[in-house]
Amino acid sequence: MNNLSNKSTLFLFLLLVGFLSSCETEKDTPNPSESTAKVRFEFRFDPNQERLDNLAQPIGIATGNAAQTPIFNAMSVHYIEFAPSATTQLGEGQILYKNEEVSSSKNGFTTAIDFSKAIISPEGEVFLDVPIKDIAAGKYEWVRASVAYQNLSINYDLNNIQVGNDNINLPNQEGTIAGFIGYNTRINDFTVKDKTISINDDKKQGFWAFETMISLPQYGYTSTDVSQGQSAGTTVVNPLAATSPVPAGSCVITGSFDNALTITGKETEDITVVLSFSIKDSFEWKDTNSNGKWDINVGNQVTEQVVDMGLRGLQVKVK
Repeated sequence: MNNLSNKSTLFLFLLLVGFLSSCETEKDTPNPSESTAKVRFEFRFDPNQERLDNLAQPIGIATGNAAQTPIFNAMSVHYIEFAPSATTQLGEGQILYKNEEVSSSKNGFTTAIDFSKAIISPEGEVFLDVPIKDIAAGKYEWVRASVAYQNLSINYDLNNIQVGNDNINLPNQEGTIAGFIGYNTRINDFTVKDKTISINDDKKQGFWAFETMISLPQYGYTSTDVSQGQSAGTTVVNPLAATSPVPAGSCVITGSFDNALTITGKETEDITVVLSFSIKDSFEWKDTNSNGKWDINVGNQVTEQVVDMGLRGLQVKVK
């Protein structure tokens, strides 16, 4: 009797182990129809890409202004959307990313981009990846990317520096601009190049901070300073303005894929999407003395007015 009981117990034990193993195997087996691949995003800052206006038409520099092609150090977008067609309205496509926002009562808005949560990236590095399984299957022809922040190096002339009885000019200097071109941004502390400044406020589109260094070794003098300003406007390129407009004051730049991107949901390899922005003559100012240089007059504390920091077009490439 005991022998029979022991055999029954052993049989039940083996049966239970087999059942649990079978369940575990089924649980751990991936669904072969669900893609584990991702869409990966990176920036390109192209100085040779065509310079466009708001309606995506080629444009030169306005009379009385001057412009330069800066060196882009880094950038941040706060919104990315894939759109199937030219008639897809903003927000009705596949929204892949949106930066966190906070409540705001400044600058005519009820929300602001939370800059402390921004993803800031240089050129050529993956700054965001999205699982393909989270993207609706279909063919996408357009991308909308809302630029929130850009950090760039520019050239300028520093004039009329009074040192004792001497009046000194320092041409061909290089400085760093941190530009906030999102619709409305909550800015706490941020670093321009080496200097960190505190704003603790919501700033409207076009706010910038500029870091300069005055070096006069013959006088044993070196100083780094950060100034602030507000550009008069920002170019937002939208070739779909007639069929799919964007709100005034936004920085939602629209660009087309070089070839439409088809998502099936069964992809086995990652897809890299390159957001290629035109930076050709993207930093523009009022050239009051017609010398083609951005002039900062230290003596009377006058800086030629910045009128535009907008990116000049978007092309979307898949690699």
